[in-house]
Amino acid sequence: MADYRFEVADAEFRRLVPEGTLVERIAGGLRFTEGPVWRGDHLLFSDIPSNRIARWRALPEGPELTTFRTPSGNCNGLTLDRSGRLVACEHSGRRVIRVEADDSITVLADRYQGARLNSPNDVVVRSDGSIYFTDPPYGLRNAVEGKELPYNGVFCQTPEGQMLLIADDFERPNGLAFSPDETMLYVDDTARHHIRSFAVGPDGGVSGGGVFAELRAAEPGGPDGMKVDVEGNVYCTGSGGIWVFAPTGRKLGRIVLPEQPANLAWGDADWRTIFVTARTSVYRLRASVPGIPVGI
Repeated sequence: MADYRFEVADAEFRRLVPEGTLVERIAGGLRFTEGPVWRGDHLLFSDIPSNRIARWRALPEGPELTTFRTPSGNCNGLTLDRSGRLVACEHSGRRVIRVEADDSITVLADRYQGARLNSPNDVVVRSDGSIYFTDPPYGLRNAVEGKELPYNGVFCQTPEGQMLLIADDFERPNGLAFSPDETMLYVDDTARHHIRSFAVGPDGGVSGGGVFAELRAAEPGGPDGMKVDVEGNVYCTGSGGIWVFAPTGRKLGRIVLPEQPANLAWGDADWRTIFVTARTSVYRLRASVPGIPVGI
């Protein structure tokens, strides 16, 4: 496929995404893909309107695409905890759940101070087991109907099960990711077209929250899914493609795909493959620097 391109804003971009890198479409015919996560030898991702979590894997006889779980509560963001269990944000379920080894479901979070969550969107797990997630209203019929919280928050559930509201001043909180040493938490705001950065304390609390990077372009769309590589470079889906930033917030470049991407994940045995969920398809490309592994 030739309908992709790489926009280089800084020479450092070509060290991360070398000249000649190929983008491959590995799955299609889907409805709206999101939440990719690599799990051992396969990729899991959400097909939100189809109310399922799909599983893709490369077999000797060719790629295989199957259903991992349905109904899925219209899952969006997916990740793994440190035991390799799947953690998922359910839009219609308005909760964060964990899929146990026997396929049973444990509800991790569905309320804060007695009020139902809006529609958890994306999730990341810290090495101590703390679970951080965003809670915009995208899964509600509209931004008001059924809404019980007066804000669109960012939450942390501690390993002891305590729910902490760590930010309530986002308009549309969406993707989030930790720096390699977990001292910084990045959270993007789709409506405001920027990524904010928070300093993370030993207890899991955060401070700061200034703007790390702006993602504004002529194309439609705003910042959505986000991941970080082992050097601290930030990859965020946004208007026109995947935006790549240095740890300082300097824009390095953009990967423009045939379809507007929603999220991305690192995978394969060396964690150097970028899997991208983009509307009706899933794409992949290889990078020089590996991403931060999940579930290990």
